[in-house]
Amino acid sequence: MVFQALIRPSLPNDPKSFLFSSPMEVSSPLKSDLSFSSSLSPFPLQTRLKSLKSFRSFFPNSSVFAVAVNPDQEAPANSPHRLLKELAERKKVAFPKKRTPPRTFILKPPLDDAKLTERFLNSPQLSLKSFPLLSSCLPFSRLNNADKTWMEEYLLEAKQALGYPLEPSDRFDDDNPAKQFDTLLYLAFQHPSCDRTNARHVRNGHSRLWFLGQYVLELAFAEYFLQKYPRESPAPMRERVYALIGKRNLPKWIKAASLQNLVFPFDEMDKLIRNEREPPVKSVFWALFGAIYLCFGMPEVYRVLFEAFGMDPEGESCQPKLRRQLEDVDYVSVEFEGRQLSWQDVAAYKPPQDALFAHPRLFRACVPPGMHRFRGNIWDFDSRPQVMQILGYPLPMNDRIPEITEARNIELGLGLQLCFMHPSKYKFEHPRFCLERLEYVGQKIQDLVMAERLLMKHLDAPGRWLQEKHRRLLMNKYCGRYLRDKHLHRFIIYGESVQDKFEHNRRLRNPATTAVQQAIHGLAYTVYGKPDVRRLMFEVFDVEQIQPKAV
Repeated sequence: MVFQALIRPSLPNDPKSFLFSSPMEVSSPLKSDLSFSSSLSPFPLQTRLKSLKSFRSFFPNSSVFAVAVNPDQEAPANSPHRLLKELAERKKVAFPKKRTPPRTFILKPPLDDAKLTERFLNSPQLSLKSFPLLSSCLPFSRLNNADKTWMEEYLLEAKQALGYPLEPSDRFDDDNPAKQFDTLLYLAFQHPSCDRTNARHVRNGHSRLWFLGQYVLELAFAEYFLQKYPRESPAPMRERVYALIGKRNLPKWIKAASLQNLVFPFDEMDKLIRNEREPPVKSVFWALFGAIYLCFGMPEVYRVLFEAFGMDPEGESCQPKLRRQLEDVDYVSVEFEGRQLSWQDVAAYKPPQDALFAHPRLFRACVPPGMHRFRGNIWDFDSRPQVMQILGYPLPMNDRIPEITEARNIELGLGLQLCFMHPSKYKFEHPRFCLERLEYVGQKIQDLVMAERLLMKHLDAPGRWLQEKHRRLLMNKYCGRYLRDKHLHRFIIYGESVQDKFEHNRRLRNPATTAVQQAIHGLAYTVYGKPDVRRLMFEVFDVEQIQPKAV
């Protein structure tokens, strides 16, 4: 109901100076401020009241009436009241109010034993006993019709862009991990900004893939650049890796592979701002290589990187900044002499049958041949047996020829001495006679091994929770503490000029012990392979131990 105020003069002795119909009321005729209780906005009333006050100052003997306008009379088409009423009705239809559930029913009751057993037995995560890591990255429930609709519409385009055959992956046998490729490829493209991310099995499956994929990429580039540049320190290698797979450059590779329409089906990628473009692209890129690694292994990761995405490590944008290079007068292994390895050489390499190591070429790239000059020195005679006893070396191996076992143990001892050789000792005269290259590969392999462990241990955990758990377990200060708990820091070889500083200054000593621990993991990976890294991390150093809180 709309009220219109009418002013008329009244008698001086009129007892009522204001007459109002409900719902307007006045507390007292002596008060000059009026109180209106109405559903209308107060702003027009305030302006009207100001005019009434000014009117009363000129005509003190006057009365105000509120006259009700007939509500049945239709307001004109451009009336604001009519427009507001229509807007309110539209809002009721378009945005109905969601009823908040009662507090007692927000938490779901636990499943009974029968339903819980049925859920576990029907989960795809428990369907592959021979591939525990692959099965842990599958969705915890079967894909529904909405998921299959996306796969029918977009999956062929993704396969064609990546260079895979267009036939469905179900044609493979059960003992072939590539059978799950269609499912993992679908999950890889369901980034947090897409439509299907509201489904929990899709959201968790995608986040677990990108959690694994980031460490796969780091290890792949570390192995590639260590073999491609056998004389280079890790610092320029890290710059090259960042120039290739830093989040600012990932949209360029997605566009080069013509995958931008799958990542942003309703937007043009180039017109999006960075905050809207880069996070989905990074998430899809990482998850994509997590899926490829699980189904096809590391050689296929190299093929997709350098063929499908067209990455060029020799490009001008990938070159590291200029820095003072130390003169390297030492020899490199024969297989690196006079030529640079290509990605095809790294991807297609298979160690010979009677190889000394699990990764022979990577070992030769990290341990220079000149380390044999340290054989038989004081550290080799006094410290090496104690270090090998603490780490459980040498491992028993079934070699056809006893000389192979003896040669491997000799090389293992030289590699251990290199792991404990701090850069302050020989780096300035012999740049590769320090632990830096082994530390670089050790960082990456321990990240990947821990990621695989967490994925298999926590089947229902989302990727962000696993990422935080991973970060807290492998913090640098904890890695150094694991080494010091085994009393291995006593065997680190420092330069004479800085030995007292490093042994008595905690801020210098702790990063050095961290580097040694990671270098040991790198050596274990090159000599015995990934299983020995797992043994060192979870049996020798016990990196999953609960750390006490700081007081």
